[in-house]
Amino acid sequence: MIRIDAAWLACAPIDMRAGVDRALAHVVAVFGSAQMHHAYLFTNARANRLKVLVHDGLGLWWATRRLHQGRFHRLTTEAPHLKLTPEELGALVLGLPWQQLSAHSTLRTY
Repeated sequence: MIRIDAAWLACAPIDMRAGVDRALAHVVAVFGSAQMHHAYLFTNARANRLKVLVHDGLGLWWATRRLHQGRFHRLTTEAPHLKLTPEELGALVLGLPWQQLSAHSTLRTY
């Protein structure tokens, strides 16, 4: 479907009313540019919504995920953004505590 070579999480929340153009401007401001096949993830202040922007080389993909219970786990840091591993990205999108994954952790469903 959509190839993602790298995933980046913006540490500061954004206004979820932002459309794709405003989000792209935010990506350029925070990350310097929007690289092809990179996913840029943003949460709102309450951390119950997540938006993902992906530049696929031809256009932009803009997706939203909302949790009806719980929150997306955010890391409090002074850095403007963090690079996520594929495992951390998968856990974050599911609403799991992604920052607790180690290099050798495995996620399983029972």
